[in-house]
Amino acid sequence: MSANMMDHPNEGVKCVVDTCKYHMAGDHCSAEQIVVRAVDASTSNQTDCATFIPQSRKRK
Repeated sequence: MSANMMDHPNEGVKCVVDTCKYHMAGDHCSAEQIVVRAVDASTSNQTDCATFIPQSRKRK
């Protein structure tokens, strides 16, 4: 799922996946919206962020 990228953090969404296109400093997410999916998940490890897109190159 591709989301529009904002120039500011999506308040209330914390993301530590620094390899994601939407990751911002301070573990913030710049995706306008996120989709988390997993039918019948019973733990957080069983969920999946469908918004994740790998960065084209690693930021420093």
